[in-house]
Amino acid sequence: MPEFVSDADAVDPDEQTTDLVVVTGLSGGGRSTVARALENVGYYVVDNLPQALMLDMAQLAVKAGGAARRTAMVLDVRSRAFSTDLAGAVRSLQERGFFPQVVFVDADDDVLIRRFESVRRSHPLQGDGRLADGIAAERKLLAEAREQADVIIDTSHLNVNQLRRRVEELFGGEDVRRLRITVLSFGFKYGLPPDADYVMDARFLPNPFWVPDLRDHTGLEDDVSNYVLEQEGARDFVNTYAGLIAATATGFEREGKRYLTVAIGCTGGKHRSVAITEELTAQLRDMRLSAHSTHRDLGRE
Repeated sequence: MPEFVSDADAVDPDEQTTDLVVVTGLSGGGRSTVARALENVGYYVVDNLPQALMLDMAQLAVKAGGAARRTAMVLDVRSRAFSTDLAGAVRSLQERGFFPQVVFVDADDDVLIRRFESVRRSHPLQGDGRLADGIAAERKLLAEAREQADVIIDTSHLNVNQLRRRVEELFGGEDVRRLRITVLSFGFKYGLPPDADYVMDARFLPNPFWVPDLRDHTGLEDDVSNYVLEQEGARDFVNTYAGLIAATATGFEREGKRYLTVAIGCTGGKHRSVAITEELTAQLRDMRLSAHSTHRDLGRE
């Protein structure tokens, strides 16, 4: 017979909108990689959380709102408050209206042994015994949790990038996994952007600063933009770099890079770099890439 839930314990409608993931599994199986991948797709991740605090954490996520509405809790046998009753902890969450997905990471014993040996670490449960003893003890401790997991990910034959992609496929939409491109204009006289992945130099183009009618205007305005883009080599410059970025975007996504900054520089960051940045951004969008423009030094002169 199901347990009776009183009005005091009734489900709050807000709690139903909270997306919870519980991650557990064998040490060396890849919990940390799973946690980082969940962060990449927008989850607020709480690592090494005692099972006794799972309900408290879920309720805090509701109160916090915003990004915390997607919360992942990573459980670890090294926690002093770890309990073997994961099913009971999940049931307590369900009785309060939370329905977490439980992810269990696993791997073959010989793979786990190689991983521990490669980093020269002991297993948290091996004590004075061998690595294999610690792995066996942990398997026994987590046997019921594995049986009741919603998702089991065997990482025996997955590298870090493959595991990350697997998590993103499960918990992130296509838009979350896409590379986000920032096209940034800047002025060389104010220094290079420290976060730039690509730096391109537009100073080979004539400077509108020396055209009296354009000096006080910016690359956001049609007169300046048309002047810059009509110069010899300007459109080839944009087309070439748009093609380069498009050609590398899929590879960046495959390797787990989520943000790319493309910096376009001119002398002061007012005319040429701004116009080129806007045109390059438009071309990238036409190529169905996620791109937006920003102008670091516009207005400094």
